[in-house]
Amino acid sequence: MEKINLIKQKAKDIRISIIEMLFKAKSGHSAGPLGMSDIFATLYFSEMKYDAKNPFWEQRDRLVLSNGHICPVLYASMAHAGYFDIEKLFTLRQFGSILQGHPHREFLPALENSSGPLGSGLSQAVGMAIADKSDYKDNKTRYIYCLISDGEQNEGQTWEAALLAPRENLDNLIVIVDRNYIQIDGNTETVLPLDPMDKKWEAFNWHVQTIDGHNIQKIIDAISLAKRTLNKPSIIIANTIPGKGVSFMERDYKWHGKAPNFEESEKALIELRSISI
Repeated sequence: MEKINLIKQKAKDIRISIIEMLFKAKSGHSAGPLGMSDIFATLYFSEMKYDAKNPFWEQRDRLVLSNGHICPVLYASMAHAGYFDIEKLFTLRQFGSILQGHPHREFLPALENSSGPLGSGLSQAVGMAIADKSDYKDNKTRYIYCLISDGEQNEGQTWEAALLAPRENLDNLIVIVDRNYIQIDGNTETVLPLDPMDKKWEAFNWHVQTIDGHNIQKIIDAISLAKRTLNKPSIIIANTIPGKGVSFMERDYKWHGKAPNFEESEKALIELRSISI
């Protein structure tokens, strides 16, 4: 229980940082980062192997963010994990900042990939997993975590990578889908229906789990099962609430690519700080 509470506190801290940095930047995406904070807190403070002071440590797990527009949650998680000072978060989207509006490795080398064009992250992660599989054969020393959105599964490249990964028996690859049902134009099922998502991935020969993306124990259990799954890649479809923790943002697609103004940020911070752990 102590571990779960620690992760919940980190998720709360990450959400607060997201609102603060988006308000300071006056641009960026709110809904997705808030919705994925529990996933990222679990990865960075429980499940993922890394050394924040030595980001190029050879044995580290790798995190590939495909939907780069939710990078505020990635940056906030890295800051709270000790990769850089938390004060740096307030430089989000500024010229010359290490924290660009989409992740860019030339500015922040600790990142595993640059991302922006949706649909490319899974291909990047599959390539990394194939390289690792070749290097380490059956002795898995690390995992490739790939975070993808639901809306980007409209891109054909996602499914090309999805076909390749099972053929290569990539049991060192764990994909987590942010299944929040929104994209910039509205509800995913209105724009281009994706359900039944689990059946689609099962048909592509992936090990599939569907979970509550805000239940820390369920996230931990799903990752543990994925690690125990042999000879095929794993995908965890995490049902999340976009804008989680901020009542007026929750499930509203209009917050997909919108930053809060002063009054909205103040209201959001009051709500987030009042969350009990």
